[in-house]
Amino acid sequence: MTKLRLGRIEDDKPVKLTVELPGTVHRDLARYAEAHARETGLERPFPPERLIPPMLERFMAADRAFVRKRPT
Repeated sequence: MTKLRLGRIEDDKPVKLTVELPGTVHRDLARYAEAHARETGLERPFPPERLIPPMLERFMAADRAFVRKRPT
C-alpha cells in the first residue's frame, strides 16, 4: 500500500472558519480520515474537518510559485 500524503496531525490553536463543501468532497474526506486512522494507528478517525488544515498546509507548501512569492 502506498503511503498517504497526510502524516500525523499536530494540535495547534485553531482559527474558526465556516466553509461549504460539496457532499462528494465531504464523503471523500470521511473516507480519507478512515484510511488515515488505519495508517497512523489511531483507534478512530479524526472528524473530516480536522483533516482540512493539514491538507491545505501541505498543498500550499508544495506549490512552488506560492512558496517563492510568500513573504519570509
